[in-house]
Amino acid sequence: MNKVGFFQSIRLKFIIIYILLLLLAIQVIGVYFAQQLEENLMINFQNSINERLELLSYNLEQAMTAERTEEGPTLQQDVQNILFDFDSNDIAELQVIDNKSRIIGTTNQLDQNLIGKRITEYRIKRTLLLGSEDVRIMLERERGDRTLVMSIPIYRNQEIIGAIYLEATLEGIYDQLDQINQIFANGTILAITISALVGVLVARTITKPIAEMRKQSQLMAKGDFTKKVKVYGNDEIGQLAVSVNDLNDQLRRAQATTEGERQKLSSVLSNMTDGVIATDRKGNVILMNEPASRLIGYDFEEVKGKNIIDVLDLTERIKDIGQLHKEGVILIDFSDENQDLILRSSFSIVLDENETVDGFITVLSDVTEQEKVEQERREFVANVSHELRTPLTTMKSYLEALTDGAWQDQEIAPRFLKVTQNETERMIRLVNDLLQLSKMDNKEHRFTKQRVNMVPFIHSIIDRFEIQKHEHIVFKREIEDEPIYVEMDPDKITQVFDNILSNAIKYSPEGGTIVIKTHNDREEITISVTDEGVGIPKGKVSKIFERFYRVDKARSRNLGGTGLGLAIAKEMIDAHHGHIWATSKEGQGTTIIFTLPVSKWKRGKQQ
Repeated sequence: MNKVGFFQSIRLKFIIIYILLLLLAIQVIGVYFAQQLEENLMINFQNSINERLELLSYNLEQAMTAERTEEGPTLQQDVQNILFDFDSNDIAELQVIDNKSRIIGTTNQLDQNLIGKRITEYRIKRTLLLGSEDVRIMLERERGDRTLVMSIPIYRNQEIIGAIYLEATLEGIYDQLDQINQIFANGTILAITISALVGVLVARTITKPIAEMRKQSQLMAKGDFTKKVKVYGNDEIGQLAVSVNDLNDQLRRAQATTEGERQKLSSVLSNMTDGVIATDRKGNVILMNEPASRLIGYDFEEVKGKNIIDVLDLTERIKDIGQLHKEGVILIDFSDENQDLILRSSFSIVLDENETVDGFITVLSDVTEQEKVEQERREFVANVSHELRTPLTTMKSYLEALTDGAWQDQEIAPRFLKVTQNETERMIRLVNDLLQLSKMDNKEHRFTKQRVNMVPFIHSIIDRFEIQKHEHIVFKREIEDEPIYVEMDPDKITQVFDNILSNAIKYSPEGGTIVIKTHNDREEITISVTDEGVGIPKGKVSKIFERFYRVDKARSRNLGGTGLGLAIAKEMIDAHHGHIWATSKEGQGTTIIFTLPVSKWKRGKQQ
């Protein structure tokens, strides 16, 4: 925040307001004082003139009514003598006019030639005729001097015998007013100067706490709640300072709480295995945790501000952001050529204090494995149903034929019964394999492990198959002579060999060779069984250990297989902490390979 200059500060405003109020008061007082003073001076001046005019009027009345002799002075001389005796510095000119409008005396030496002449002034004539006094103030145009002009009648026994015309200058009065106004102005300037200095001090007592509160507010805005405002009193500003300090404490506690909650939320979001995406009310992404970035394959900076519908590629399914909450949960397939990825998106809304939608929360969960398991379960049910339906259908048709009378045919009846028996045995094998897989899935299958030398163990299994094999199959042994001891359940590993060798025999061509090979690297023994059958297409090799999977379904079913042999073998090898896999080239045969950990006690003894 920028620093406030003096000319923009509240201190200057306080000073200006203080001075303006003082100046206004002084001006009101000054105007009223000047008006009253001028009025009083004018009244006093006029009263003084009137008192002197009364005396002058009396003297003139005596002179104008006195009897005249030829030897005595004339009326003009008596009047002139009276006017000369009338000494007044503020009266510029006096004229005496008789009742015939003739000037009989004047104090102006330059106007002596006017004595004896008639006056033409309208206001004097009106005074002589009506006896009315005429008082007015005239302004001299050239110099701007103000003059009091008066015309008053002279009476004798209620009879107008003449008039007095007077001109008195008022500049003395206005000079006094100017001097007093100048003194008043100087006093005003002095008062304003002193008031300004006092105003600075007074304003500082107000603005200093405000400035400190402003500084504290800036610190609070930056997140610094360590300092507090000094309280200078218990007035409104002091109470405001107390409120600011209380606000500082509350914000500090609120920030600590918010920061704690933020850290908890950040920790929760960071440690969640599920992805979380938060959006505003328009659906634009404003928050995303790391798991969500990994799941959708975009960093937060790449999707920030983008619409959640576009980010999750839901444009074909969602037309409006308001549909997200209605949809609730949506499965999104992000699978590509390299990996399978299915996400479950759960949408919920965020409401503000007015119960209006303020945003959306999207939780992303990787349900690829669950969907695979669900798909496998559906396929498993379908495969079991299909595997059971085929022999049951065959048995039903043959039994119906026997019921219809075929049992009496000595050639057909035994053949039909043989087929029925084979299908029954096939269903029994299928059910047994299913029960075995079920027990292994539920960890109910018990293993009786023994320390077995694998070399004679493998030879015994091959010998048994050579006794039972068809003449067109050749077994080739590439088994090491050195004893190899393994902790295992002999019955279960025997079943693994039976399943693998049975498949090799089934799919080997006439005159084919089956190679059984071992390799000991002192950590584990690797056993491989290679046939020269039709092989497996490259894209299907990894699927042969899945339940009910057959490369050639028709041929496998004709050979009596249940499609569970290799799946059972894999479960048993995994239970022995080994690994099993296959390699194959279409048309060149298949190799099944599995490993078992070598007994460490025997290895230690050898070392």
